[in-house]
Amino acid sequence: MGLKIYLNGKWVPEQQAKVSVFDHGLLYGDGVFEGIRSYDGLVFQLERHIDRLFESAHTLMLKVPLTKRAMIDAVVKTLKVNRLKDAYIRLVVTRGVGDLGLDPRKCGAATVFIIADTIVLYPEKVYRQGMEIVTVPTPRNLPEALNPQIKSLNYLNNILAKIEATNAGVEEALMLSAHGYVAECTGDNIFIIRRGRLVTPPPWAGILKGITRGVVLELATQAGIPVAEEMLTRHDLYNAEECFLTGTAAEIAPIVKIDGRPIGRAKPGPVTRGLMADFRKLTKRAGIRYRPA
Repeated sequence: MGLKIYLNGKWVPEQQAKVSVFDHGLLYGDGVFEGIRSYDGLVFQLERHIDRLFESAHTLMLKVPLTKRAMIDAVVKTLKVNRLKDAYIRLVVTRGVGDLGLDPRKCGAATVFIIADTIVLYPEKVYRQGMEIVTVPTPRNLPEALNPQIKSLNYLNNILAKIEATNAGVEEALMLSAHGYVAECTGDNIFIIRRGRLVTPPPWAGILKGITRGVVLELATQAGIPVAEEMLTRHDLYNAEECFLTGTAAEIAPIVKIDGRPIGRAKPGPVTRGLMADFRKLTKRAGIRYRPA
């Protein structure tokens, strides 16, 4: 039996889960999304994800046809009907069906769909041994042109950077701002440990304020680790004691080499490993509990 997809209020077999070719999410990337995780029957940080979805939609003047409570219920039920305890959830809201022009006023009701499935972003050895990344030529979009806090359906900027990482033979790419400062990776935020502090680029560097990023800042504070949001250069990263990425799908992934330079001792460091352990513990209690059908 295949997956069942939530589509505009109904759960349909994946083969029947179709949207119109006139949907502006497809034609123009006009829509918003969230990636969410569930762990052993608990949807991690679901309220934060739903809040961010509604904030993104509000900025785009995109009316979400469900309340926050109804959206939460739809996510949970999608997991239940698919009998999934450990899953990755993709929640998408598009502008809906319109004509071939740009005008969003020509679109009817928004399209909403929710996919719940499994995901493995990086091989398991990445979390044991760490990974290598490279800086790529494609910079992050100018935040003055498109606010990075809008988690929109248009990810071409990130995809181009991912292609460049793949061409370089590595899993992930480091993207800089238009001014040459460290921004983020193609789908993840980046952190370093330097002189005993946990440092990550600030929102004004042109990054998305990731949910996992926020959780890691909280965990570090609780562990007594000094934290800071500062503009970083590649020099700062090259000379860090530790480095790691954070994201919903990636969780916390250690970085041991950047642009051919080993980071610290070229293996996951003690602070990174400690935060990974604390994060795993948190996923067992911070979220909305459900029982698969």
